[in-house]
Amino acid sequence: MSQLQPSINPSPWAAHLFRHGLICALFAFAPWAQAQSSECGFIKDPDRQAYCRAVNGGSEAQCGFIRDSDLQARCRAESGGGAAQCGFIRDKDAQAACRASVQSQRPSGGTSSGQCGFIQDADQQAHCRATTGGGPGQCGFIRNLDLQALCRAETGGGAGQCGFIKDRDMQAACRAKVRR
Repeated sequence: MSQLQPSINPSPWAAHLFRHGLICALFAFAPWAQAQSSECGFIKDPDRQAYCRAVNGGSEAQCGFIRDSDLQARCRAESGGGAAQCGFIRDKDAQAACRASVQSQRPSGGTSSGQCGFIQDADQQAHCRATTGGGPGQCGFIRNLDLQALCRAETGGGAGQCGFIKDRDMQAACRAKVRR
């Protein structure tokens, strides 16, 4: 003898209402869905998009979607995990930039351009110095025009400077960072 389970077939209207109610609840109660910059959605690279969402008002949980381990560690560090997370970054330049960035975010941290001295790449070093207390004058030492425009935007030039960036992902990330 086989037992037949009574099945419940909700009306299409009830199923539709439940599905949309569930989606609305996810967005209403997920903190990362409310505070992040909409500019991050224009970034095509999924790792960079998750990083953008995490550091621009989202949560550290967004970092879990990043496949690149170095970028994931930087994401965790900059979205609340602290400078210790920078130690997991294999690239030494990126590790120093991460430490400088995290230190400059601390209220009592002041400037952290000292960490920038450990960066070998001259453009990245100048960008680091400018964005961690050195000011927009340091941006003039950057030869890469996209990075120079990003630097100027981050150091007080505003979102208008982001328009000079040719790389679309970098441009969207710039706008998200400057508008937060």
